[in-house]
Amino acid sequence: MKIAVCQMDAAISDQEERLSVIERFASEAAEEGVRILVFPELAITGYGAGEVIASTAENFKESPVLARLSDLAKKLELAMVVGVALKQADHVFNTAVFLTPDGSRTAYSKVQLYGAYEKGLFQPGDAPSLIVEFEGLKPGFLVCFDVEFPERTRDLAMRGADLVLVPTALPKSSAGAFIAGSVVPVRAFESQIFLAYANHCGADQNFAYQGSSCVAAPDGTLLASAGRHAELIFADIESLAYEHSREQNPYLDELVTVDPA
Repeated sequence: MKIAVCQMDAAISDQEERLSVIERFASEAAEEGVRILVFPELAITGYGAGEVIASTAENFKESPVLARLSDLAKKLELAMVVGVALKQADHVFNTAVFLTPDGSRTAYSKVQLYGAYEKGLFQPGDAPSLIVEFEGLKPGFLVCFDVEFPERTRDLAMRGADLVLVPTALPKSSAGAFIAGSVVPVRAFESQIFLAYANHCGADQNFAYQGSSCVAAPDGTLLASAGRHAELIFADIESLAYEHSREQNPYLDELVTVDPA
């Protein structure tokens, strides 16, 4: 299966312009035969939009933005993961939504909120990611800081996910470079799964971003990686091509749990 990751320019602050960019990149991806396209964390508003994120958050079932994106997925006949802010009761959640061509929607809300900025805007999610089936693959979902905790990726792998899709807003720093270049491939390797990591690039009014979006394979190699500019990157997900790596590194099969008592 061909997938793509969209690295978006953080400097775009207008929501309608961001939606137009998403539509343009999705059209380009469809022309290239992409089946799953991953956009960054809070791609609709931008990560650094502050209180605008909370004030424009919509309900999962009644969201005009998600309805528009769902129509786009149907029209282009591809699936998309988009980072959005969703409201439930009095709480706002930092959420990844998976939209498929048949109209279905799956939501996962970020569990590991990062820093005072996020904790001031969002309620942490309280449920693990669902694992869905799409055209022979079983993707699961994390958001940004989640993937820096090995337990999150391992949980998905142990429950049968073979691909983890991760919208992110990784800051520009030496740590950011290490996370994108080393931590993400290691997460794929230690659980022998594919991992797609979609970041912003450039800067908004509050933050600068690392770029360096990527797709990592079960053997830890990068199948695709982005630089510092807005772009689409593509990767072919061929699970059977990594059976040797799984046989050589059988972490899931050989995991031993020890009762501390």
